[in-house]
Amino acid sequence: MPLVMKFGGSSVADADRLRRAADLVRSSMGRTPLVVLSATGGTTNTLVAASHAAAAGRVEEALGLSADLRRRHEEIAVDLLGGVDAGLARTFDELFGDLDSLLRAVAILAELSPRSRDAILSTGERLSTRLFAAHTGFPLLDARDLVHTDSRHGAARPDTDAIAAAVAEIALPAIEASGAAITQGFIGSDPHGTTTTLGRGGSDFSASLLGAALHADEVQIWTDVEGVLTCDPRVVPSARSVHEVSAAEAAELAAFGANVLHPATIAPAMAGGATVTVRHTQRPEGEFTTIRPGAVSAQAATAIASRGPVTLLTVSSPRMLDHAGFMQRLFEVFGEHQVSVGLIATAEVSVSVTVEDEVDLEALLRDLGEFAEVEVARGRAIIAVVGDRLRATRGLAARVFSSLAPVANVELISQGANEINLSVVVRCDERDEALRALHAGLFEDAPLPE
Repeated sequence: MPLVMKFGGSSVADADRLRRAADLVRSSMGRTPLVVLSATGGTTNTLVAASHAAAAGRVEEALGLSADLRRRHEEIAVDLLGGVDAGLARTFDELFGDLDSLLRAVAILAELSPRSRDAILSTGERLSTRLFAAHTGFPLLDARDLVHTDSRHGAARPDTDAIAAAVAEIALPAIEASGAAITQGFIGSDPHGTTTTLGRGGSDFSASLLGAALHADEVQIWTDVEGVLTCDPRVVPSARSVHEVSAAEAAELAAFGANVLHPATIAPAMAGGATVTVRHTQRPEGEFTTIRPGAVSAQAATAIASRGPVTLLTVSSPRMLDHAGFMQRLFEVFGEHQVSVGLIATAEVSVSVTVEDEVDLEALLRDLGEFAEVEVARGRAIIAVVGDRLRATRGLAARVFSSLAPVANVELISQGANEINLSVVVRCDERDEALRALHAGLFEDAPLPE
């Protein structure tokens, strides 16, 4: 059965890492891999900055960022390939010519439409895959011919039937003929052939969708950590790999800030019968995490994740008391403003919710103020303890709060509806100490009773 190997931006950041990824692909040739690449590390952020500069009328700044990207990719080509041949030069001319034209058009209109943003951002993956194909000699498949989506630019929804048909027609023959093939993550196309993107973490989603369409037995996510860790190692150096997690745990961890996975990654791969593994590109023989539908952790908690900054809103009104329609009206307002709620906790006359920090609150607060008082607390962070065994473990909540008490003030407590996460809100400046204290309490101190 085919294998899908997805390499993230940190795994293809320079020529050495591209060579390392190529070696890993060659070592898996017996499994006929389809390779899915992200843009080289930092490229997407540069493209975002260029698009924003163009929209603000700073066209020379935008074009300068484009020129910087070209120089960087030419330097990678010289190191990886020994130079920029005529074919690669034509590719660079075409891609950067299109990019510069788009940036100039955005500057003239002083508007960055979602469609233009998708076209600009797609440049990164198209560059990285061209370099990788030139180095390996494997056929390069345009993801826009494979990943068919609707026209919701920036967060396009996949058409799985169309993807399956395209994979059978295009990808499978290429893989069978050459032993491997390469395509882009993150990008697709709508029914009109217009470039779309799958949103944050979209390369993982691409890999999962393609794995399902290929009936792959495994989708490998290659990154810069040894799988899913018990906590962010940049904050908690003692964090360690989790050998197995369930699909539900993985989705919760991703939703609450674990950077190695996109929440939508799991569902298509699992539905297609594939196992998802998360592996370290530089230490392929080291520890890794396997994600299985029915995996059960050996510990009370599987891992800790955090997300922030977020804003904590506390909505208060005496009318909440014995008023059946209050909550309905509250969430109607959030829906009207297209604001997603993260956590929620209720009391007799108040409701506390978290929203993303970048949300424009002015209009939302005005509408909420028509029927309630709203207290706003910015600069907060969510910390989530995730594990399938949380509910069944005596003393776990006590351990969580006793660990946090010396280092952080808990402003909100929320138990997930699926009962596999226990989340709290603290100030952002308390988050790191809170993570270290929680990790020590849950993973380093005496084990909790069964």
